[in-house]
Parts: sequence; C-alpha cells; structure tokens
Amino acid sequence: MPCIRRMGRGDIAQITEIDREAFPTQWPPANYKRELENRLAHYIVACEVGKTAEESGVEVASGGGLSGLMSRARRLFNYGRFFGGEASPSSREYIIGFAGFWVMADEAHLINIAVRKSHRHQGIGELLLISIIDLAAGLNTRIITLEVRAFNTAAQSLYNKYGFVQVGLRRGYYVSEKEDGVLMSTEDIHSASFQAHFQRLKQAYASRQGAALQQIAR
Repeated sequence: MPCIRRMGRGDIAQITEIDREAFPTQWPPANYKRELENRLAHYIVACEVGKTAEESGVEVASGGGLSGLMSRARRLFNYGRFFGGEASPSSREYIIGFAGFWVMADEAHLINIAVRKSHRHQGIGELLLISIIDLAAGLNTRIITLEVRAFNTAAQSLYNKYGFVQVGLRRGYYVSEKEDGVLMSTEDIHSASFQAHFQRLKQAYASRQGAALQQIAR
C-alpha cells in the first residue's frame, strides 16, 4: 500500500508534473509553492514504498523550487512527518498521487485529487480520498464539498460511495472545455451515520489491500 504524508516543498517538482498530466487544459496552472504557504490549504501525497524519484528517472527540486542534484533516499518513509523548507530524504520518494483541500470556517473544499497515469485503477485515488476525509475530520470541519466534471462519472461514483451527494450544478465551470461542474457535498462528517459508513469502507479497503491504513499527522 502506498505511504501517505503531508506535502513538502521538496515535492513540488513531482506534484507539478502529475498536475500537468492530470489537468492538461487547466489555466493558469496551479502554483503549489504558493499553496504550501497558504494557511487555509492542506495537501497530502501518496508515495510508492521502496522506490525513489531517482530510480524512476524523475528529477526532484530543492526547497527553493530550483532543480537540485538527485540523490538516493536512505530511509524508509516516515509516516505523518511534514517536511517544510529544504528537500528531505522522504521528498526524494517517488510520488504517485496527491490531493488537497482548503478549510473555510467549518467546510473543507476538496481542490483536487490526481494520480499518475501509470498508477491509476489501483485504488490510489480512493486511498487519497479516505486520507482527506480523515484529515478534514481531525481539523474539525463539518462538511466536505467539491466540484467534479459532469462527464466524469467514475469520479462521481467514488464520491457517491463515500457519502457525497449532488447539491448543485455550476454551468460552464470548466471554462476551457465549457463543461459543467457538479457540486457535491457530504453530510456532517462527524455524524454517527457518516462515520459508521466511512469506517466500514475504510476497513473494506484495508482488507483488499492487505495492510492497515496509516493516520496522517495534523
């Protein structure tokens, strides 16, 4: 099972690469250095255990966003540690997906979930969503909202599975394709009904993967 941790500055080069692959028509492109400096924003990454960016032919960047020399990671992933500032050994790990949300009052608004094309259909997006829900609950948000493309029925199905329902439609929300955005929201994520359903899904996911889920440090 991939490792999940907070995003750090040393991850920006790989995150940008995944973003451009997943959202090629998005303009302007996301500025993840600015996002990491945004106190409302919370981002996590999924890393492939035992594989480094260097081994995968991916160049990583230093904390300042400039290309640095590639080096081998010499330690296993350290769960829940948030690396800010300079690039750390864990930021040299091969990142296969990421997700982020903004916290506004008691609402967590999911900004994006993206997985490398080479690693899709392996449950990584679902793991990122589980981790986002756990992290949002730990930050005392009440609901989670998001927009998803009207034609992206696969993503809508996953969100429905985790308790998101359509609450609106934003006409022409995705400007480049003139595609509508479906606005979805959870009920109160602290409610007994939501948590019972969520914990069942988490246990089922862990059973399929054959490994326990890790808690992300807040």
